[in-house]
Amino acid sequence: MTVFPDIKAFGTNPFEAFTTATAASTKGLEAIAAETTDYSKKSFEKSRAFFDKLIGVKKIDEAIQLQSDFTKSAYDDFLAYAAKIGETYSSLAKEAFKPTTVASPVQSPVSASPSKAPVAAKQS
Repeated sequence: MTVFPDIKAFGTNPFEAFTTATAASTKGLEAIAAETTDYSKKSFEKSRAFFDKLIGVKKIDEAIQLQSDFTKSAYDDFLAYAAKIGETYSSLAKEAFKPTTVASPVQSPVSASPSKAPVAAKQS
């Protein structure tokens, strides 16, 4: 049983592709974490400012308008954040899988021949 020659024949190209993909994934995940942290900080600050304004409101109409403006702003901010994060995840996937698709060429699917299929034992 000679396993080492088989592994050596496999080559270093897949290993290099794996390390490149891991580095790309790490970079992408760091970008996502930074963007999420930035969005969270901005959202918290806007919420704090909203509540500070809400405390000073004297009329119910002003409170309703303030709430409506805040809700619209928060919704718009979230949609922008979601679009940006979606693009970041998409580019992360593309960058992470690029080295692996180059390292391993497309192979034909493996199919078992009918003659080698396991035969069920007869039960009496």
